[in-house]
Amino acid sequence: MAKRQTAPFGSWKSPISSDLIVGESVGLGQLALDGADIYWVETRPSEEGRHVLVKRTPDGQFHDLTPRPFSVRTRVHEYGGGAFIVGDGVVYFSNFLDQRLYCQRPGNPPEPITSMPIDGKGEYRYADGVIDQRRNRIICVREDHFPAPSDVTSDATSGSNLGPVNTLVGIDCRGQRDQELLVSGNDFYSSPRLNPQGTLLAWLTWNHPNMPWDGTELWVSEIAEDGSLVNLHWVAGGEHESIVEPRWSPDGVLHFVSDQTGWWNLYRWHQEQGNQEQIEALLPMEAEFSRPHWVFGSATYGFQSANRLICAYNRLGAWHLASLDTNTGHLASFSTSYTEVGRGDLWVHGDRAVFQAGSPSEPVSVLELDLTTGSVNLVRRSSSSEIDSAYLSVPESIEFPTEGGKTAHAFLYRPKNPDYDP
Repeated sequence: MAKRQTAPFGSWKSPISSDLIVGESVGLGQLALDGADIYWVETRPSEEGRHVLVKRTPDGQFHDLTPRPFSVRTRVHEYGGGAFIVGDGVVYFSNFLDQRLYCQRPGNPPEPITSMPIDGKGEYRYADGVIDQRRNRIICVREDHFPAPSDVTSDATSGSNLGPVNTLVGIDCRGQRDQELLVSGNDFYSSPRLNPQGTLLAWLTWNHPNMPWDGTELWVSEIAEDGSLVNLHWVAGGEHESIVEPRWSPDGVLHFVSDQTGWWNLYRWHQEQGNQEQIEALLPMEAEFSRPHWVFGSATYGFQSANRLICAYNRLGAWHLASLDTNTGHLASFSTSYTEVGRGDLWVHGDRAVFQAGSPSEPVSVLELDLTTGSVNLVRRSSSSEIDSAYLSVPESIEFPTEGGKTAHAFLYRPKNPDYDP
């Protein structure tokens, strides 16, 4: 064993280099489940940063779905996210090069279902879609980058009309009908989500200068026979309440995350007979059950059954994966070695959950959790590099007093290197 050296902090030599960290690595993005198949987006430096849609089948085989030069990435809100959706093996995705929506059926090349951008005059961009199977359409966010007519003025009762125009639209799955404008008037929209029966649509909306973690509104509407939205109804939220991640349970109850208490906690909305409404907190807790929505399509909880959620939550700086009984409020955490769980993508189907996670000693990976046994199986690592954990500092969550009698929170990384004495 080599003799340990003594040297000042900051001068220690480490075998961990930038080349080691990025070598043989990929970025892992949006996740989805379709039956037994797992889908995700890989950003590959070796392919000039192309975003490739990958599928893993139950037999453990990996399949690259999107051929060159397609890149699965949307520029809505510039940050993107929510660039693809999949159902019954059919994938719909936004292509980075032209921002058109494409449909890719098993064994076939991608086919466009939206029109070509008009050079010099603007384009449409699409994100965060959901498949409306009853009407053979996609409901998604559309961002209009066409120049506004000179005679159009802003409506003081709605959005500010600053920058591109955001709306919710319906798009025929085969691209054979004109797009349907469903909701407009505010600056931003996200998270269109259909109930299991396909009769109700929930979505989020907000206006400048708010960001989605400042204040959003949750709306629900009925869907008429012709596919239009009727009886639009405000559910919760406002300028000073951030609501994220609306989702319908298998029995058609709307759930969402709200920061009305100062913490992003889980709630559900009941609409009883006689139009009586009730918003119920599932588990009041000083913890965050979601993340700031820089990108579309984030998911930090999903349904194992009508009354059981699989969720990721952050407490004291560390993320945990847990099962929540929504009837009793009982929260049971799964035992894993990961401290960065969910990462905005967690999907549940039957007795398994698929999520992204990492830790101080493990790179971000796609993982599969058996909800019956609690075992976690590796699907895909973001890096093939192996780093000796003896050189890795594990962060400690600390608190310290700050101005106004408040408490500040931070991570402390103590220097760690087996070749040196501190």
